[in-house]
Amino acid sequence: MELAQVRLLVTDFAGCYRYYRDVLGLKPQFEAEDGPYAKFTPDGGTAGIALQDRAQMARVLGELAAEPAGHRSLVVLRVDDLDRYCAEVTARGAALLHGPAPMTDRMRVAHLVDPEGNIVELQEWLALRG
Repeated sequence: MELAQVRLLVTDFAGCYRYYRDVLGLKPQFEAEDGPYAKFTPDGGTAGIALQDRAQMARVLGELAAEPAGHRSLVVLRVDDLDRYCAEVTARGAALLHGPAPMTDRMRVAHLVDPEGNIVELQEWLALRG
């Protein structure tokens, strides 16, 4: 078994699509700004982040709350140079909620929020577990 993707259910599909493509700089597997589905695979990764139109999934499942309450997901992306990447994404319109700052002695992090309120954690690994 392998992880294929983490899928976020979103109501503003186009806004989230542009955020992950234009602000975070992830490459979509195919152009699909109007949805109802898109997948982004970070450089060097096999699993990806996917967006799914929330209303379309509600039709498939027959039930799904219209709006989630509070933060319900956290997407984690590893980057090589946290300060540089944060400077790039803030220049493209992202707002930092926190960081860059140490999280442990082995990792620095920064947190952003996408247009749907999903938290995106950026990690820079300082040292691997031995």
